[in-house]
Amino acid sequence: MTAVLSEQRTDLRERVWDALHTVIDPELDEPVTDLGFVTECTVTVTGATRIRLRLPTAFCSPNFAYLMVSDAHDAVLALPGVTALTLTLGDHSDSDKINAGIAAHLGFADAFPAETTTELHELRAVFRRKAHQAFVERVCTALVREHGRSADDLPALRLEDLPPGRLRDGLLRRRTDLGLSVDPSDPVCVDEQGVRWPPEELPRRLRFARAVRVSIDGNAHFCRGLLATRYPGAETVQAERHHELLSLTPIPDHDRSAS
Repeated sequence: MTAVLSEQRTDLRERVWDALHTVIDPELDEPVTDLGFVTECTVTVTGATRIRLRLPTAFCSPNFAYLMVSDAHDAVLALPGVTALTLTLGDHSDSDKINAGIAAHLGFADAFPAETTTELHELRAVFRRKAHQAFVERVCTALVREHGRSADDLPALRLEDLPPGRLRDGLLRRRTDLGLSVDPSDPVCVDEQGVRWPPEELPRRLRFARAVRVSIDGNAHFCRGLLATRYPGAETVQAERHHELLSLTPIPDHDRSAS
């Protein structure tokens, strides 16, 4: 019986970790698990679960922090087998407000009534649009640089043309987050409404998307370093960023054609 309970606890902890992996830092567009933001994830034989999170600085934006803690709380509590959940953010200037708000199931405006009257829906939407835009550029650049595609192929590129792997999966996830179709016949180069980029505008839009992607990647690199500085050894629990998801050399053909 003890062995069975231990196995069940291990299985539940793995599912809890998988749930936390779906929680994305909105600014950095990476899972909190990969970033090293999860410092505790324990599950008892009765299903009582304890999660503790941290951030790179004590003054990380409280609205970003609230999104992540709230998302983590919802993702874990929705799991069958989790009977109780204690989830806290530590070492933050607003930890008390954030933790109290999450425990009371409050929205951001109710948790921070003196600071705001609005919720975080539009903020989340803004960063989802940025993540999608940056990933379109990442996919296009990788296809030209590493998969033998021509820059001239990009306007007609469809989801079914993407090779299996992290790039394809990543783009599909970001489209899903925006509520966009992921039908294989859908074009790759679309805006946040799912409208195809006009071919003549593609060079300009790729340049802008590249700037967004570089900003996201730069912030992610910076915050990873800040976390490791604040918590020595944190770099050992941060997931390595995969080669195909790193910043890539721009597509010169598009730059020249648009100049």
